Amino acid sequence: MNDVRRDAARGLSAESMAGINPGRRGGEPERWLALVWRTAHLGAVVALGAALLGAPVPLGPAAWGVVGSGALLLAQDLRAGRVALAEMAGAVVVLKLLLSAAIAWRPEHATVVFWVLLGVSSLSSHAPKRWRHWSPRRR
Repeated sequence: MNDVRRDAARGLSAESMAGINPGRRGGEPERWLALVWRTAHLGAVVALGAALLGAPVPLGPAAWGVVGSGALLLAQDLRAGRVALAEMAGAVVVLKLLLSAAIAWRPEHATVVFWVLLGVSSLSSHAPKRWRHWSPRRR
């Protein structure tokens, strides 16, 4: 029996097994604001990738766009209690923001850092909840 089925049979949700209480958005305006920020973030990531592939897009502003929009998304998630910096998901987001800033500061390593960021982002966002919300404080 897999973990999810076993936990469901015991009456435990994935959130309770991970020891988290997922937050809720503060209503419709906050949801739309998150959509705007996420759209801006995706646009900045595309611009950054385009700049690295030789498009006439300035690298620095694209990288800072990724950092700024990512920081806004993190702040909103922290405020709503959907992520904590002491959990793996929060720590990974901070790492991704620092690596994105490094692209602007050290553009000679931008291509390698971009692909590392892409891999880390995909793996961390699609990892099981138990892993994303793991914290060394909870054992």
